[in-house]
Amino acid sequence: MLRLSALYRFPVKSLGGELLQRAEVDDLGLAGDRRWMVVDSASGRFLTQRQLPGMARIGARWRDGETLELSAPERAPLRVTVPPADLALREVTVWRDSLEAPDAGDAAATWLSACLARDCRLVHVPASRARQVDTAYAQPGDKVGFADGFPLLLISQGSLDDLSARVGRPLEMLRFRPNLVIEGAAPYAEDGWGRLRIGTVEFERVKPCSRCAIPTLDPHSGERSGDGEPLRTLASYRRDADGVYFGQNLIQRGTGVLEVGMPVTLLD
Repeated sequence: MLRLSALYRFPVKSLGGELLQRAEVDDLGLAGDRRWMVVDSASGRFLTQRQLPGMARIGARWRDGETLELSAPERAPLRVTVPPADLALREVTVWRDSLEAPDAGDAAATWLSACLARDCRLVHVPASRARQVDTAYAQPGDKVGFADGFPLLLISQGSLDDLSARVGRPLEMLRFRPNLVIEGAAPYAEDGWGRLRIGTVEFERVKPCSRCAIPTLDPHSGERSGDGEPLRTLASYRRDADGVYFGQNLIQRGTGVLEVGMPVTLLD
């Protein structure tokens, strides 16, 4: 039987994540997931572990629906309140998308700049300012916050176990930063799924997830693997002309609540 075995939420794009037992699904994916983003203070362009591996060492978690807590080694934690949706707007860029997003203020900018040794700002995306998902894979009106391209990422535990066996050592699921982990499926069975239901929420699988270099970083320290794993192994059997793939991007079709242990039903 297929079941939901883990739920991950990443409040700030490319910072540390939260392992949850229960999560709400809203119009942008998991409620609170990737609703914040660190940007270069001069250009407004998004920053990730691709450029700044030390971002992995910064923790981010929701204290409540309006308060984010940031933490880092040898620094006092900082709490940041969700800014008003239409004030202190800053032009920011995520890949090819540009939008105006509320700035979280100087205290957050100073704290993060000190951690990362780079001038940066923290911004928030309210639902009213979310981005349209690429209509080559989605419907008009499908929205995403600051995730790379899609609201949700699913990986099966069987796929990670198979990759770990091929690499020759256990790999942390956090390297791949999924939202939903499913157990009970054969390795890479998710490649062929269409629609699925967990609890009362339906999801549509829309595109395989192409992988950048982030999975080669230790998800806690940001240190890069010396042997290029697991991307080197993935590239030997999960590559096509457009990239190396692991996991599947989803779009939610409705809202509701997910809990670890829920059965997963394949609809097509």
